Parts: sequence; structure tokens; C-alpha cells
Amino acid sequence: MGIFDRIFKREASMTSPRPVEARQDAVARTIQSVALKAQPQGTNNYIIVILDSCRYDAFMAAAPKTVRALGEVQRCWSYASWTAPSHYNLLMGLLPHSSPKQVYASEYYKQDFLKFQERLGAEKVEFKSFVPQLFLPTFLKWKLGYRTHAMVSLPVLNPATLINKDFDTFILMPTHNDMAAMVDRLTFSEDRPSFYVLNVGETHYPYVLPGEPSDEWPKIHGVHGVFKHFDDGMVGGKLIETEADGDRFFDQDKLDLLRERQVNAVRYLDGIFERLFDSVPPNTYITITADHGELFGEEGYFGHGPINHEKVYEVPFVEGQLR
Repeated sequence: MGIFDRIFKREASMTSPRPVEARQDAVARTIQSVALKAQPQGTNNYIIVILDSCRYDAFMAAAPKTVRALGEVQRCWSYASWTAPSHYNLLMGLLPHSSPKQVYASEYYKQDFLKFQERLGAEKVEFKSFVPQLFLPTFLKWKLGYRTHAMVSLPVLNPATLINKDFDTFILMPTHNDMAAMVDRLTFSEDRPSFYVLNVGETHYPYVLPGEPSDEWPKIHGVHGVFKHFDDGMVGGKLIETEADGDRFFDQDKLDLLRERQVNAVRYLDGIFERLFDSVPPNTYITITADHGELFGEEGYFGHGPINHEKVYEVPFVEGQLR
């Protein structure tokens, strides 16, 4: 009998099958009972910093120095092209991959999963303990005794979404571009290790740094404020076409300036990473990456999402333990 069968085993009587909700409740009670007995098994705090929309070459153009204390910055590939699905993949433990050749996917996944032993400072991290939820916060909280926290900048990751599961705290930050405020909120305890997910917004359009006046922010028609104004222009179930404020859809000079704004955001964040590195306890492992990349006019594309282009999947990746 497999692990899924043991958890979701049927009632003996086929005439009155157990409702799905009851089975789910039973799973929840089982997990909770295990959690009450769980003792901390990891020795490391673990922080994943996700620079939203930050493409690899923009990151490298900024020539950040602080982050290199963790190790060599690698060129990797995200599993998705926009924020929400990419974060779900990340929280399944599927960090950006290296796209190796002549390797079965299953073998790559095994090696990647075993890397969590180093990240967490835990022995015998087993995949069978990761199922059936396949969700890193659940695994860390209920199986390894971690305190679990998330601070996010983008509203598509707000606490009401499905991604907010098995976090002790989950905060949508008051502003979308303030990693420094996230660093100030970090707390660590001696009795249990902590897990943090930080979704950083400075590298996401409009690539704004704290304190920059909003009237100086770049504004691209159809992109700026899209989450808040998504229903604008839809009347009676139909899309009403509007003029693009007199601007050409793609002005390459403007897009080049936007790319430079992202590069500048990485330069700024390198200083915030110095604050982060100074504030964490010695037993802290840090992964820095991005959820996806960004297009700045290449082959007629801007942004990310419904785009199949290598630059929307290409992301920086660096990780390690400072001390």
C-alpha cells in the first residue's frame, strides 16, 4: 500500500464512501497530531529571497558585490513566466534549474531535493516525508519543526490566495518596494529554526526605489496599475479598445530606460543585502533568485507572462551560508 493510499484509504463499506471533505479533515488531523510531537530537526534558519521579475543579465550588469559572499552567481531558469505560478513552484521546493543535458528529469529532481539537507542543516531529508502535500512550508513546519513566515510585495500573492498555507505569518507589505522594511521585521528564536520567503518588489515594474515620488514613476499604458484597474475598459462583458495615450506601443528608448531602472534597483538592493547579512544569526542559509525574467523590447516583447522567450525564464541564482 502506497503512502497516498494509507492517508486516503477508503471506508470498508463501498455503499457509503467517505466524503472528500471528511478525508481531508482526517489528513489535517493527522498532520496536526504529528506537528504537536515534532521536534526541530534542522539546524539552519533558511531564507529565500525572490527578486520579482529580475532577469539574469540585468542582475549581472549591476555588478552586485555583497551577494557574492554567498557564492558564485549562476544563470538558471525559472519554471514559470510570471509571479504566482513561479512562487507556487518555488514553494514546492522547485528552485530555478540549470537545464542540464543528457539527464533524466527524475535524477535532477533527486539531486535538487537532496540539496535541502545542506540548506536546512538536516540529515536524511526524505521525499516520502514531503508527500502528499508537496509544499515546502508544510514540510518545514509540521515535519521539521520550523517557524514559517512570508513577506510579499506583489498583490497577486496576497494572504487571501491559496499560496498562504501553513505559514505562521504571511504579510503583504504596505508598499511594493521596500525590502529594507522586510529586513527590519525579521526575527529568529533559539528554540526553533525559522523559514522566510521574501518577495522583493523593487525589481518589478515600475522598478521604483523607496522614497521616489510617484509622479516620477514610469508609466506604460496597459501595464501601470494593471492589478487595481484590471476591469477598466471592460463593459458589458466586452473589451473596449482605447487609445494608448498617444504613445507608440513600444518605444525602445523608453524600454532601454526601464531596463536601466531594473539594473539600478539591483545596485540599490545590494546595500540592503548587506543589512540582511549583518542581521541574521550565524546558522542561516540564504538563497537569492528571481521568480522569472523580463523582456525590454527583444523581438517585440515587453514584460513577462504570456511570453515564450528565454529572457523571461532566465534568472540569477546564488546561495550559501555566510558563517
